[in-house]
Amino acid sequence: FDDFDVEKVAAYGPREIERLLADAGIVRHRGKIESTINNARRAIELITDEGTLGAYVARYAGGEPHRMTGTEMPIASTSQQSVALSKDLKRRGWSFVGPTTMYAFMQAMGLVNDHIDGCSARPACEPATG
Repeated sequence: FDDFDVEKVAAYGPREIERLLADAGIVRHRGKIESTINNARRAIELITDEGTLGAYVARYAGGEPHRMTGTEMPIASTSQQSVALSKDLKRRGWSFVGPTTMYAFMQAMGLVNDHIDGCSARPACEPATG
């Protein structure tokens, strides 16, 4: 919503929730919409406490981006790092931030490269992961 501008989304109220519930272009689940607004508010707090969201999440990667090996691929949907990140965000009041969701987020941030050696997409992901 609003191009992921946390300040704008954090200011949403009942009117915006009702508008979003009528938007056929999104998942119209009240709990997920309310969670997104809550998480935007929590993100502002986290940025105030930690500096940036990216730096905070990167700490959970252990300093080095994780590159998956072929033996890890069939089972990789969470990691110790994504479990720890999920627990900390929940402790901070975030919702809908389970370990699998956080693992996918870490992939999207380039902190995990799940493309095995030989995959044509792996090199394109390398600059993002160092």
